[in-house]
Amino acid sequence: MTSKTDDFKEEPPIEVPMDKLSEDVVKALIEEFILREGTDYGEIEASLEKKKEQVTKQLENDDIKIVFDPNTETVTLMTVNQFAKATRALK
Repeated sequence: MTSKTDDFKEEPPIEVPMDKLSEDVVKALIEEFILREGTDYGEIEASLEKKKEQVTKQLENDDIKIVFDPNTETVTLMTVNQFAKATRALK
């Protein structure tokens, strides 16, 4: 007898094009990403608005990706390196 977890195969993350989501959802993802990352911005702490601008620009430049994780059924932002590492690990 096999359990459901024995049959589970982890799936790689899926990139979600930014234009497929509403502006409000994209804004919420950006804010969650900033608060989760807790990134050090150097000696001068950047305002939340400035951080949002920076992340938005990174999304537009494709340096950060919106990603759906089918394993957890969640959506988040990942850097290009994080996304590449996650997809390579599951190939």
